[in-house]
Amino acid sequence: MSSVMPRNVVNVQKRNHENCVEVGSSSRSWPFLFPQHGPGPKHERKIELTEWQLEIVEQHPEMLVRGLIQSDGCRCLNKSMGRVHIRYLFVNASEDIRRIFCNACDQLSIKWRHPNERTISIARRESTALLDTFVGPKT
Repeated sequence: MSSVMPRNVVNVQKRNHENCVEVGSSSRSWPFLFPQHGPGPKHERKIELTEWQLEIVEQHPEMLVRGLIQSDGCRCLNKSMGRVHIRYLFVNASEDIRRIFCNACDQLSIKWRHPNERTISIARRESTALLDTFVGPKT
């Protein structure tokens, strides 16, 4: 945030009894950088990337996938038939956000499936191994 808005104050606050840190900064310019922000739930409004955002995603799809998994996904161990393997899940109520996630996965040749209305599952060994190179377990 300081790199993007060097004149603005950035607040960093550790949340007691929670495993997170809240980072905040006020600016009238944030809506230009995040035009998807708006009133109401994300799944009830159109979410699409602007042209300049699409250019960045095209050059760095792994950064988008990583951020989306860190915010609305997980890396877990799946146990079936006596075997344990890694699986990534991405869960979001917004069809638009799921589509953006899947398009970035397609760009990276990550194989995914859509087991239910809100969930994207990635379980193929080659795909989870690729995700492990730039996502990995949350710390």
